[in-house]
Amino acid sequence: METRERNNSTNQQENALKDSSWYDHFKNVSNPLMARYVYALIFLVSNVLAWATRDELTRINSWTKFFKGLRECNIGITCLGPDGVLKVSMGCFLFFMVMFCSTTFTSKLNGVRDKWHSGWWSIKIVLWILLTIIPFLLPSKLIDLYGKAAHFGSGVFLIIQLISIVSFIIWINDCCIPKKNSNKCQFHVLLLSIGSYVICLAGIVFMYISYAPKPSCLLNIFFITWTLVLLQLMISVSLHSKINGGILSPALMGLYVVYLCWGAIRSEPEEACFRKPNTKSKTQWHTIISFVIGLLAIVYATFSTGIDSQCFQKSDKQEEEDDDVPYGYGFFHFVFATGAMYFAMLLNGWNSNHSMRKWTIDVGWTSTWVKVANEWLTVFVYLWMLIAPVINKRDTEST
Repeated sequence: METRERNNSTNQQENALKDSSWYDHFKNVSNPLMARYVYALIFLVSNVLAWATRDELTRINSWTKFFKGLRECNIGITCLGPDGVLKVSMGCFLFFMVMFCSTTFTSKLNGVRDKWHSGWWSIKIVLWILLTIIPFLLPSKLIDLYGKAAHFGSGVFLIIQLISIVSFIIWINDCCIPKKNSNKCQFHVLLLSIGSYVICLAGIVFMYISYAPKPSCLLNIFFITWTLVLLQLMISVSLHSKINGGILSPALMGLYVVYLCWGAIRSEPEEACFRKPNTKSKTQWHTIISFVIGLLAIVYATFSTGIDSQCFQKSDKQEEEDDDVPYGYGFFHFVFATGAMYFAMLLNGWNSNHSMRKWTIDVGWTSTWVKVANEWLTVFVYLWMLIAPVINKRDTEST
């Protein structure tokens, strides 16, 4: 009897999911798979709002007059611009930290914390709005302190993202080259690897032509050449007889490393070594499109990293139950909280003391060196993931 009642209740819930409207789906039904997209939308709106406080609202007199009346805004524009970005970021950070503290260690569906994570959207939207407004009323010293802490939080976000990407690439390599059926996908793996290497080399040649056209561009030449050296190093280590990591993972890692190098060079504030388009209109549209893509990339990177909590868990395989949560709620919100700090650093060029040009993102020498360090650290983590199992195996055999 109890089993029948459970089955009937389950069927009723499934029918309710199918028959309910989109609004009721989020309001009344606990659905963590759909909830993560709502959080990503909230994060995107915070990004757009931070950009608006930096570039657009500073030009509206009514806004500057409003902020001028606030206690901590002696000049209206000081509550906007770079400081406004930090305040919006702080509100977003506080919201996701509240969600982190209230949902961490959630392991089962249909519990109180699961329903709070996946529902109660009206209350959470009001909470997000209030937490976004509160930083504009706080003393400027607290905002400056948050700006300093955001540097550390952004570094944490980059490290989490780095480990997630490297783990994902190694996972792809393990899936494409199974031990028992190594010849089954050999042609596809070889084709994908060769294509990746060709794209890597084409990207390096493109960077030499576009960003190092003169011998005086020594820094860009160093960045590009060192990226080529790192690419060769990853290939050599992966193909070593004691590693046997294959050719696919260093090829995919090469794509990511070349992308990081390109991003680092693009973040340079001085464009003396850049080949510029002939017309200014094309440059303006190119800048706007690059900005929009960069903004969406921040949201996507945060979202994809937030749902990848498994790569930070122990490798002990446990049977998953039907009522287990599909992803770690606490980790998800923690990544979004650090991502809020990260987008503040990108919009301010990792320095809130200087203003950014309109439609620019992540531009400045600090941004350049952060990306370069991220590139080198990525290669180090990848090589360590290849070498560590061999070292552990040798230590185990010696004991």
